[in-house]
Amino acid sequence: MLRPMARYWWLLALRGVAAIIFGILAFAVPEVTLLVLVLLFGIYALIDGVLAIVSAFQQRQENDRWWVVLLEGLAGVAAGVVTLLFPDAATLFLLILIAVWAIFTGIMETIAAIRLRREIENEWALGVTGVLSVILGVLLLINPGAGALGLIWVIGAYAVIAGVLMLYLAFKLRGSAQKFAV
Repeated sequence: MLRPMARYWWLLALRGVAAIIFGILAFAVPEVTLLVLVLLFGIYALIDGVLAIVSAFQQRQENDRWWVVLLEGLAGVAAGVVTLLFPDAATLFLLILIAVWAIFTGIMETIAAIRLRREIENEWALGVTGVLSVILGVLLLINPGAGALGLIWVIGAYAVIAGVLMLYLAFKLRGSAQKFAV
């Protein structure tokens, strides 16, 4: 597990930089950050849905279950349209989605940190990131309507902290990568 992670340490560093930039933007323009998140999700769901519908019709001849992809596409188009027409309702849904994602990601990061304990020192950075993710997710689920502004600030703080921890781990892995190169 260490060798592939060490080899691609720079990808973890890029994730860390992206998280820090996102966190700073969340603090600088929180209202815009929330609206942009919602609108990006709406646009993505709409485009993904249209592409799934096109894909479904293209595979009609070869795939007996093409209609499953069609249904997926229709659901994506519906989600995109509803999000773009009703961004406030979509905001609540998006906050719940982010919460579930944060919890799942946090659990996976914590498991990875536990496994890395046998291979490198200071794996705690990934474990702390995982715990922070779970805490963020739980807080968002407990009270998603407590004020989107406050939640964006929490997400921004999480992003900056997680980004710094990812950078720390990336450079630790970079040191391991240099050992493998010899």
